Amino acid sequence: MEVEINGVAQWLPADINLAQLLIRLQLQERRLAIEYNLDVVPRSEYAELRLKQGDRVEIVHAIGGG
Repeated sequence: MEVEINGVAQWLPADINLAQLLIRLQLQERRLAIEYNLDVVPRSEYAELRLKQGDRVEIVHAIGGG
């Protein structure tokens, strides 16, 4: 299926969840903010959220500072 990730169309296997996507992108250990179809997703929901054809995902790396 085709999903847009940070503005780029990518083909992914059907029935992949958000946690699996992060593993696939080698981002599972990073501090991130994820927007799924314009809604921010809490980390506790990554494994439950199944991606569908045409979804849009924005992944933003959290940067510390002060």
